[in-house]
Amino acid sequence: MASASQTLNPEDLRVFVADVLDIDPASLTDDAHFVAELGLDSLKALEVMVALEKRFDIAISEDELKDITNFAEVRDLVTSKITA
Repeated sequence: MASASQTLNPEDLRVFVADVLDIDPASLTDDAHFVAELGLDSLKALEVMVALEKRFDIAISEDELKDITNFAEVRDLVTSKITA
């Protein structure tokens, strides 16, 4: 699991997630809805989840994934996981 010394730079995370989604980081605003505004489907959501788990050495449950609808929620979840 993630170490307590690991820190999260929100803009680095934004670029990372945007890269996985193959979109411009500028379009990945904190409140842009993944499905309605960015066209994210369930397969792409799983891809993001796996990428985050590998990058930050964390575990994200399917229930947690279902609650994620925008980048701000991704940032909050990852932050809570790496500081736990």
